[in-house]
Amino acid sequence: MWTPAISSFVARAVRREGIRDVSFRLGGREGLRMLLLAPVMPLIVGAVAYGIGWATGLVGYKTPGHGGFFPYLGLAIVVGATEGVLSGAGEEIGWRGYMLTRLIDAGVPRPLLVSGLIWAAWHLPLILSGQYAAGANPMLSAAVFVVDVVGIGFVIGVLRLRSGSVWPAALLHGTWNGIIQLPFDQSSTGPGATFWVGESGILVAALSLTLGVLVARSYWTTREVSTGKST
Repeated sequence: MWTPAISSFVARAVRREGIRDVSFRLGGREGLRMLLLAPVMPLIVGAVAYGIGWATGLVGYKTPGHGGFFPYLGLAIVVGATEGVLSGAGEEIGWRGYMLTRLIDAGVPRPLLVSGLIWAAWHLPLILSGQYAAGANPMLSAAVFVVDVVGIGFVIGVLRLRSGSVWPAALLHGTWNGIIQLPFDQSSTGPGATFWVGESGILVAALSLTLGVLVARSYWTTREVSTGKST
């Protein structure tokens, strides 16, 4: 997960760009607000997407260990906000701390979408080989995963841009991995579990993309009004 960060540092060294625009600062009041909002997306996606799956019987439910679902959820938030941030920062320093800002500076149309597609493509070898987030049909899992990651990427990108800091992006990344992959995934059973939920599940992807599009449209609309420029 640290290869994107390492690659960005190599690119910065070759281009003599420095590292100030990585934005390791917290970002002031707006940065704090974005940090507080970071865990909201995985909590909404988990509650709604998995809740629909469990309630309709599309996905089975089992009570996880660690004292039950809600104590495990609390533990997952803590793990995601600590250990998850350390690993997630490796990706976010590269993807949102470098690539996204360069796409914007270069005038690439729909930079949040493009960055999300690149981020998703980076995972595809692991999915197609069945090592990560893959169900019975790795090709289908990969296609759904791209939709899911694009939606997440919209929200992560907006947090990065609004805060001017890479840390809200890293926190959302870390808490997503902790919340979704631990209590929600481990509470889901049945032959349809990987089809409907998980990072390559249809319900998760549909909700992630919906939230991502809403957040991205709101951000760019606000930006156009405040700057008088269309992007």
